[in-house]
This record gives sequence, C-alpha cells and structure tokens, in this order.
Amino acid sequence: MQVHTDLILRLEKLANLQLSDAERTRFAGDLSQIVDMVNQLQEVNTAGVDPLIYLSDRGAVLRKDEVGHQLSTLSALSNAPQQDGTHFKVPKVSKK
Repeated sequence: MQVHTDLILRLEKLANLQLSDAERTRFAGDLSQIVDMVNQLQEVNTAGVDPLIYLSDRGAVLRKDEVGHQLSTLSALSNAPQQDGTHFKVPKVSKK
C-alpha cells in the first residue's frame, strides 16, 4: 500500500479532520512507517504457531454479573446541561 496525497485527503475527510499541509506531511510519514511495520510482520513465517488468545494462562477472569449501585433518574440527570426529566437531550448529529 502506497501512502499518497489522495489517501491522506480521503482519510482526513473520513475522520472529519482539517489538517494543515505540515500536519498532512507528518501524518503521511507516520502512516508510511505503520504500513512498513505491517508489511514487515507479514514476512514472518507463522506456520504452526497457534494464535495468541490470552496473554496469560489463566484465561478470562470474569466477575459475576450482578446489579450494583444504581443512580436514580433524578440523580443521573441532575448535572445534565439539557434534559427533559427522563432523558438526556443532546444536539442532533448530521452526516455530511
């Protein structure tokens, strides 16, 4: 994968960013290094190596799913900048 200006501009648009030319140049360099590292990892022979699922031999240590301390609706909404007595009110998010 080649990191080029069109890719950087597309990523900038997808991430809803507004980068300066200097930031685009730095971002292109960083992204290029990341792609190089991934390409280097793809060259490693992993035949016969089991995938790593857990970092320890203990597996997943899960706690019981129990109801704990709960806030009342009034308490949860007490510091909300906007609310209707039951729900938080937030600005509408529009797609561009």
